[in-house]
Amino acid sequence: MKVDEVMTRNPVFLKETDFMTHARQVMRDRNKRTLPVVDNKNRVVGILNEKEILNIFSTKSNVTVEGFSTGFPEIYPDMDIIQAAKLMTEASLGRVPVLKSDHEKILMGILSIVDIFKNLKPDRIPLKKVSEIMTTDVKTCSPKDSIAKVWLNMKESGLSGYPVVKDGLLVGMITRRNIINAGYARIEREDEHGTKSTMSPPVEKLMSIPAYTLPEDATLKEAIQAFMKLDVGRISVVNNGGLVGIIDRSDIIKSFV
Repeated sequence: MKVDEVMTRNPVFLKETDFMTHARQVMRDRNKRTLPVVDNKNRVVGILNEKEILNIFSTKSNVTVEGFSTGFPEIYPDMDIIQAAKLMTEASLGRVPVLKSDHEKILMGILSIVDIFKNLKPDRIPLKKVSEIMTTDVKTCSPKDSIAKVWLNMKESGLSGYPVVKDGLLVGMITRRNIINAGYARIEREDEHGTKSTMSPPVEKLMSIPAYTLPEDATLKEAIQAFMKLDVGRISVVNNGGLVGIIDRSDIIKSFV
């Protein structure tokens, strides 16, 4: 199956001259984790994701998207989706722009891991359990940790979400999306309401509850169905209520490629 058959057409995008404050608003309103960035000729010059949004501090910042966009693997409409999936996992990206050709960088669409999930043939799904591909060394946080602390940990680790654990039990999940949607994208210095980092709220105020979970003996097919239904980037894996691992969409795609 080719990328052209599964990609999303007429995607939301940003212009390189847009202000980052506008980009943050678009991400919130359209619920997008990654957006393509184009020039005045609709040629893709980069992508912008939540990680870059979290690096904006001032509410009155006039910096433009151009200075924060990053590179991406080049995906074309006639490319096989498994080949495209391999490039996406190597780049640790869940959404990538689709270019017209290697000569014409015109934006034709967006390919996401979810698009690939939706079009996988059942007989191509490996007969594996979640426990075989999950990450077991899981970074967690406490409900009482400050958002400022978690934000800095995300910045340093590159992780986009942490399971929230209290008394050994999983109680929720805190993600970049939670922080951006709540208006704390510049919490290290000042948020849009004038809140300083010393006034940072605790994780329990912003975390997603209940925590989405899978048992460790769930199959990859069941995990794929859960990701499509929930539209999340990662799901905690539990055993008798205790956290034993975490699985994200890239883990599943890697099992194919």
